[in-house]
Amino acid sequence: MLAFEMLYRRHRGTLYRFLLRSLRQRADADELFQETWSRAIAARERYRVEARFTTWLLQIAHNLVIDRFRRSRPQASTEEAEVVFNQLDAPDDERPDHVLSEFEQRRRLQIALEELPEEQRVTFLLRMENGLGLEEISEVTGVGRETVKSRLRYALARVRARFET
Repeated sequence: MLAFEMLYRRHRGTLYRFLLRSLRQRADADELFQETWSRAIAARERYRVEARFTTWLLQIAHNLVIDRFRRSRPQASTEEAEVVFNQLDAPDDERPDHVLSEFEQRRRLQIALEELPEEQRVTFLLRMENGLGLEEISEVTGVGRETVKSRLRYALARVRARFET
């Protein structure tokens, strides 16, 4: 019991941030947070010590996120989504030499993450927020290392483009 409490304390923030950024709805993140821990407990005997616990836990969470998206496909068309994003990012009448506030930078990052295709967003989050390497991301997502590199490259390009506008 003490071992679980230590693991929970150490990994709860990482797991919750990943789920919240992936799902964008607090209620969904809360639900899958609990489900991830339940599944980790139920599958504890399948955990391989040679793999990092974080990688294994995020793989469980990633699979739950994928299942959630499969059950609830987005209902808005691509064109509708673009209209919404364009309205969110309406140009301000700010001076060109204005430095973005920390809040504005976070807002732009959130919008950029929301615009990414699911595979690219998950790859980006696993790398940038959770500090996983290419091999670990490959393990979590179940795709090859080169696919991970490609997804990460495209995600970074899109995020950079968002900050250039």
